[in-house]
Amino acid sequence: MILITVPVFLPLITAYGYDPTWFAIIVVIVVELGLIHPPIGMNLFVIQAQAPDIRTLEIYRGILPFLIAPFLLIGLMFAFPQLALWLPTWLYG
Repeated sequence: MILITVPVFLPLITAYGYDPTWFAIIVVIVVELGLIHPPIGMNLFVIQAQAPDIRTLEIYRGILPFLIAPFLLIGLMFAFPQLALWLPTWLYG
């Protein structure tokens, strides 16, 4: 997903004046969210294969806290982009 979307959207993001580091952090969080989001989250199928005695519905219920946190993080990063940029700015000036 990253190899397909980043070359297309990075020039648009930089043309609109957004920071590429901020965009990279957003992309990583969104891809992570896609890997655990039902019904097609690939990591859910890995868990199901490792623990076949646990029903898929129970796995879906178990990941709810792990879905809420990234959605809140994405909302905060869109509202306050400096949250994603303060550490790289502090480290690299």
